[in-house]
Amino acid sequence: MKILITGGAGFIGSAVIRHLMQNTQDLVVNVDKLTYAANPDSLGDLCHSDRYVFEQMDICNRAELERVFAAQSPDAVMHLAAESHVDRSLTGPGAFIETNILGTYTLLEVARAYWQGLDAPEQAAFRFHHVSTDEVYGDLGANDALFTESTSYAPSSPYSASKASSDHLVRAWQRSYGLPTLITNCSNNYGPCQFPEKLIPLVILNALEGKPLPIYGKGEQRRDWLHVEDHARALYTVLKRGTVGETYNIGGLNELRNIDVVHTLCEQLDQLRPCGAGSYKRLITHVQDRPGHDQRYAIDAGKVQRELGWAPLETFESGLRKTVQWYLDNPGWVARVKSGAYQQWIDAQYGDCQVTA
Repeated sequence: MKILITGGAGFIGSAVIRHLMQNTQDLVVNVDKLTYAANPDSLGDLCHSDRYVFEQMDICNRAELERVFAAQSPDAVMHLAAESHVDRSLTGPGAFIETNILGTYTLLEVARAYWQGLDAPEQAAFRFHHVSTDEVYGDLGANDALFTESTSYAPSSPYSASKASSDHLVRAWQRSYGLPTLITNCSNNYGPCQFPEKLIPLVILNALEGKPLPIYGKGEQRRDWLHVEDHARALYTVLKRGTVGETYNIGGLNELRNIDVVHTLCEQLDQLRPCGAGSYKRLITHVQDRPGHDQRYAIDAGKVQRELGWAPLETFESGLRKTVQWYLDNPGWVARVKSGAYQQWIDAQYGDCQVTA
């Protein structure tokens, strides 16, 4: 296949491309705007393959999308391009509306026109795979059942509301126009090449620099953690074997409190990069909770396991250790993504939080 991937220089998108280039013979067309969180370094030498094409562009630019579809003739689309950080959505929701809603609409329209112009066998084989999040479901109480594919939507933040909107658009284009779509909703991803505004890389890098490890509130929020390479395998499995019009929840089967994740990170760093000043846990600093913070996400991934045969290979402990080791081994990658603009945002978000015992 030739697969057009939006957001392929981002965290999850780059993992998908690495999986495709290393484990299949498929061709990849990477469409990415290269915003602050995108990093072509995450693809390494794969960028030089004759199976890889890169197009720097905004998915809101219809004319450019039409040009790429006409020139590349993809057999499938995997739509991962999105603004994805809740905190940023609270301070600047406009970018989330533009990219996640208007961008998805534009991509759907271009893909629909392209698909309608294909011959019947190519139309039947074409797929539009939209990659979304479990945050569209809102949050759960401590004793509530897990999110399933039939859970009602109840987004809490501008980010999750924009992703919920894009999910609805994709379903409408399948129902109204027959566009052969698939939707996946995943839990929290972690792993190599994640931009360091997210919890796990932020804690790793702050700890190594002796900076406070900021934890919202008491850190009681619970999340299901999915290693990004397990997620990449799942996405490709859904693309190849999923039923058109269906939604598949993808989770790591690792529901943990944020504070427990941070404690485990500190313990692994204590082993892999011990600090003479004592355990990295001394750097844990509790900061004011963010508005409308969801308390619990937990995914039932039974459908994708039963119907498509996918299951995560990494436990949280094995995946986290690989992640910590990757950041320790790749200081150059870290240095290149931690720009002045990123540091300014971190300073504005967490302020001058001080280390507490």
